[in-house]
Amino acid sequence: MATTRTATTQWKGALMDGSGQVTLDSSGVGTFDVNWPSRAEQAGGKTSPEELIAAAHSSCFSMALSHGLAQAGTPPQSVETRADVTFQPGQGITGIVLTVKAQVPGISAEDFQAAANTAKENCPVSKALAGTEISLVAELL
Repeated sequence: MATTRTATTQWKGALMDGSGQVTLDSSGVGTFDVNWPSRAEQAGGKTSPEELIAAAHSSCFSMALSHGLAQAGTPPQSVETRADVTFQPGQGITGIVLTVKAQVPGISAEDFQAAANTAKENCPVSKALAGTEISLVAELL
């Protein structure tokens, strides 16, 4: 069964001096301030589209890796994924680096690396961001 998730942004003003709020409508977990400086300079207590993409990508990758490992008979004890999304004003998103550290009893380093690469290529967020270079650093703890 398909699901749809919704977020709404209310924006006021021009890009450089305006500001807005992103509301996570589906979950109702919050409303977050956003503006140009939070995107192109320092966060200053506000979020950005790139941070929201990083959150989506790190959680999706973690789920995909956990699922793949469990299907292979080596369920993880823990998976920690960091997504660094780089934004260059005038160019857009120029790259994403996924860094994962996981505790997976009974798996070789080679099999873990293969599972991490498969998750990177096949998680739905990676597929949605296929036009962006995505790199991976995977560490078995």
